[in-house]
Amino acid sequence: MEEKKLFLKPNVVIEPLIDQWYAWSHLVSPATCAMNVVDRHLAIIDSYIMAPDIHAEAVKNPKMKGGPFMDLGGGRLEDVRELQRKTLEGQKDLIELAKAVKELDRLLAAEAKGFGLEEMYPKVPSILKGYVELHYDRANNGGFRFFESLLYQSKYYNKKSQSIALWITENDQRPFCLSTPRLEEPGVLHLNIPFDHKFIDELAKMKRSPQTLSYIRSFIEISGADQELFTSFFTQEEPPKYESYHGDKVRMRYFGHACILIETRETTILVDPLISYYGYHSDVEHFSDADLPDVIDYVLITHNHQDHILFETLLPLRHKIKNIIVPRTNSGKLEDPDLRLMFNSIGFNNVIAMDEMQTINFEDVEISALPFTGEHSDLNILTKSCYYVRVGEFKLIFLADSRIVESRLYDHIHQAVGDVDVLFLGMECDGAPLSWLYGPLMTKKLPRDQDGSRRLAGSDCAKGMALVDIFNPKEVYVYAMGQEPWLEFISSIKYTDESNPIVQSNLLVKQCQSQGRVAERLFGEKELLYSRNLENEHVDLLS
Repeated sequence: MEEKKLFLKPNVVIEPLIDQWYAWSHLVSPATCAMNVVDRHLAIIDSYIMAPDIHAEAVKNPKMKGGPFMDLGGGRLEDVRELQRKTLEGQKDLIELAKAVKELDRLLAAEAKGFGLEEMYPKVPSILKGYVELHYDRANNGGFRFFESLLYQSKYYNKKSQSIALWITENDQRPFCLSTPRLEEPGVLHLNIPFDHKFIDELAKMKRSPQTLSYIRSFIEISGADQELFTSFFTQEEPPKYESYHGDKVRMRYFGHACILIETRETTILVDPLISYYGYHSDVEHFSDADLPDVIDYVLITHNHQDHILFETLLPLRHKIKNIIVPRTNSGKLEDPDLRLMFNSIGFNNVIAMDEMQTINFEDVEISALPFTGEHSDLNILTKSCYYVRVGEFKLIFLADSRIVESRLYDHIHQAVGDVDVLFLGMECDGAPLSWLYGPLMTKKLPRDQDGSRRLAGSDCAKGMALVDIFNPKEVYVYAMGQEPWLEFISSIKYTDESNPIVQSNLLVKQCQSQGRVAERLFGEKELLYSRNLENEHVDLLS
């Protein structure tokens, strides 16, 4: 086997971890990582150690899915205690950083009363000195911003916390990843390497380009005890060959959730990559990475939520991606980390940060970043963009999880881009409360009624139809609903026919169809072909 050329099996998961927790963007940026270590990870660990049986019962209740409960069946207490010990010891710097952030917030609340702030700098916690700038907002409330790029150069960005777990999946079922750490298990190989390690790229290439075991081992040390497990991840069986699109139309493929691939014979654009696996039985037909091109010209990231930035998908695709587009921010706000810095830190060196209404042109393609309102719990977060894509005369608009709060904004956008041919809209219109995602970043706990009123919610039927009326699309597709089974571990969503997002999206689809528009709520996979010109030829290949 040593010198035979082998492929990586199609259902091998390259799972990124930080301190044995599933890695997502808030665990990479140093300041948000610090707050999550203290007020998410350690809080859940403490709770589990105190009452493991309560956690075991809670995860059985569908209404509690996605809550702060470890899915370990009430067992493995010694392993959890060991994780607690390792976190307290290994993350001392981040724990102190989180304490300092809370201390600075309290200081500003008590003493920033509208007078000059220069005299307050000596009172800034010592570990924050040189990393923050104090300021007032226009209502005279004191605040601060990080020099985030300096944090990435400091001890608070610790690549040694990063690792990957390699394992073979046989189904789409996993525990909710924000609440359950990855403990040692049979069949799982943990490799202590950072996310920018070349091994990840070379391993991912082996899904299509075979290499010898000796070649791939040259990038990483595998212990003798793990050699057999490591070898089990490879096969001599050749994967299905990807057939590039060579037609004269625009091909659109839906991969699940908010992931859309746009292909012409010259260009490929992938929106919010989140790709499932193949090589095992699934109840839902779906595309996988076998259906992705060898080169992806542009990846578009709409916003900084864990179901739209999935490192498990993005890291193995890194070697294929020529450019990755993210919404621009350099606000330095704790709740709004800079995505360009984050992606650069994990090995993506081709990141383009776009401002609202900024446009990139190439070939006969135009990509514009558009304003995005809603779904961020009324926090002043700038790292969010919708995207307008024009190929020839064919126009698409990806509205992600937008929730229309002021229709005049979209009137102004429409004046710039005009009517579109196809509109994609997320309609998870209930949404979790602010604390579900941003809770660890809030140094002052919100009252329950305020927390419940500020939700991570997309559009309902009325708000969605308002967007349809403005952009006048010929086709409307509801997406980003988190319905696919391979999404449950990251979204915690499980709908019934009576769930409000399903009821609301059904209403929208019905109303659009009554107006003569093509409309559908996407699920699993779909493939469509469109003409580049205004003939609007539409061919539905997969439903």
